[in-house]
Amino acid sequence: MTLGEGKVEPGGTLGVFGGGQLGRMFGIAAREMGFRFAVYSDGPGGPAAQIADVAVQGAYDDEEAIAAFARQVDAVTFEFENVPAIAGSVAARHTPVRPHGSLLHTVQDRTREKEGLVALGLPVAPFEAIAAASDLAAARERIPGAGVLKTSSFGYDGKGQARIESGAELAAAWRGLGEVPCVLEALVPFEEEISVIVARGVTGDVAIYEPFANEHTNHILDVTTCPAGLEPSVALEVERIARAVVEGLDVVGVLCVELFRLGDGTILVNEVAPRPHNSGHLTIDAHTCSQFEQQVRAVAGLPLGSSERVGPPAAMSNLLGDLWANGAPDFAAALSIPEVSLHLYGKAKPRPGRKMGHLTATAPTVEQAAARVRAARAALTGA
Repeated sequence: MTLGEGKVEPGGTLGVFGGGQLGRMFGIAAREMGFRFAVYSDGPGGPAAQIADVAVQGAYDDEEAIAAFARQVDAVTFEFENVPAIAGSVAARHTPVRPHGSLLHTVQDRTREKEGLVALGLPVAPFEAIAAASDLAAARERIPGAGVLKTSSFGYDGKGQARIESGAELAAAWRGLGEVPCVLEALVPFEEEISVIVARGVTGDVAIYEPFANEHTNHILDVTTCPAGLEPSVALEVERIARAVVEGLDVVGVLCVELFRLGDGTILVNEVAPRPHNSGHLTIDAHTCSQFEQQVRAVAGLPLGSSERVGPPAAMSNLLGDLWANGAPDFAAALSIPEVSLHLYGKAKPRPGRKMGHLTATAPTVEQAAARVRAARAALTGA
């Protein structure tokens, strides 16, 4: 069901590789716009499969199963970047893949990602690639001070990382990470971690959301606030970087750029996520067009929506499985606080550190929104 080349009309089927909460929220937005929704995942059930018209379980490197799935959908995307690149390549033989599958190859490896950002002329913290023990000495010489050693692949929410205080600790940290390919990043004295969600359509149109400020606990995003309160010149630099990334990588879809703001206002790119991002969840309640509706529009080849915030400042807090340690949270208590919205992901088994859902709050000021969402989360456990 197409409106024209590359476009899928409501009533068509949009697919996603990955069965987690990002796929679920993409599916909810797709259904609200009248699309059918199909999910391909390597595990049974899951948040996305719960709401899907079609749910297929299979390995991400099963080319026959991938091809069969792709033939059932009018366009397909992915909800996380660790889907093997072969899945995108095989699917592209049968249906549009947005963003293009080759982007996975770039962002699945931190070395390739950082080198790609440098090639685009974008500012990043000093880094050194470590592929083998023979690279340790050069990395230690070039980054002799404090740094963060990260596995090149399959690291997220603080997994696959080790902080070192000096180059003398590098060899031991590398052994602790399993002697796999890594990237050593110099530790920069940033004042704030910010992120920006940007979408790009099939015609090259771009929609950029205002930047968000992020606070992390134990390497997991804890609270996001919007707006970030940046100086106008800094906000313009963030917008320039976001546009350069999404255009330079030829993305059709939604992408998040995570950045560091230094004390002098300098902006450095930290990481890129070629999909909707945890920090953008507040757009569901606070913006004209959520990051997930924007993803649906881009994947379907339709015009992008407005990225404007429609109401007062907003804040989002993650709900981790720790909140279930002493029984079911008191959702009524949280929802008794004005202007608070609850989003749960349908996960049956809460575990410490597992993202089970999030809360969003709005208020006249960003500080009040942050206080309100923290109070609502505390009310879940009577804290």
